[in-house]
Amino acid sequence: MSMKSELKRKSLHIVGLSVPVSYLIFGRDVTLTLIGLAFFIFVVLEPFRIIEALRDKIKEKLRLYVYDDVIERVEMLEKQIDEITREHERYRVAAHIYFAAAAFIVVYFFPGEIAIGAIAVATIGDALAAIIGKSFGRHRFKNGKSVEGSLAYFISGLLILWPLVGLPLAVLGSLAGMLAEFYNLPPDDNFSNQLVIATVLYLADILVL
Repeated sequence: MSMKSELKRKSLHIVGLSVPVSYLIFGRDVTLTLIGLAFFIFVVLEPFRIIEALRDKIKEKLRLYVYDDVIERVEMLEKQIDEITREHERYRVAAHIYFAAAAFIVVYFFPGEIAIGAIAVATIGDALAAIIGKSFGRHRFKNGKSVEGSLAYFISGLLILWPLVGLPLAVLGSLAGMLAEFYNLPPDDNFSNQLVIATVLYLADILVL
C-alpha cells in the first residue's frame, strides 16, 4: 500500500477517537448505544462491500431511479475504499467491524479511564506506528515492522495513558499495546489491541491495589 493510501486509511481510523470523546462528553450508556448502532450499520453494509456481484446489481437498479452522476460518485467512493483496503480484508470482515466490536466490549466491561485510554492508544498508536514506520523505518524486523514504528506506538501510548492511570500502568499498557500491534494478534489487531491494553491495565491495577 502506498504512503498516500496509508495516510487515507489511518485518517479514517482516527474516527475511532469519537468513542473516547463520546465517553468523556456523554458518558458510558450513550457511548455504548452509539457503538452498538454503528456496529449494526457496519454489519448490514458489509455484504455489499465484499460481494461485487451484489454491488453491481444494486447499481444496475439505481440507474433506473437516479442520475448518472450519482452512480459515478458511488463508483468513485468504491475506488477510494478499495485503495485503503488491505489485500487480506477484501473478502474478509473489515477492520472497522472488529474495532467497533472491541470498543463495545471494552466500554461495557472496563472502568472509564481504562476504556478511554485503551481505545485512544489503540487508535492513535496504530496510526503513528504505520505512518512513522513507513516513512522513517530503517531498522526492520522479519515481519516488516520497524523499531521506529514500534517506538512511536509506545511513546504515544505512554503520553495518552499517563494522565489517566499513572506512569507505572501507562508503561505496562503501552508496552502491551505495542506488542499486540507488533504481533498482529488474531483475529485482527483492531480487535485484539484494545482488549490487550484494557486487560493488562485492569489486572495490573488490581495487583497494585
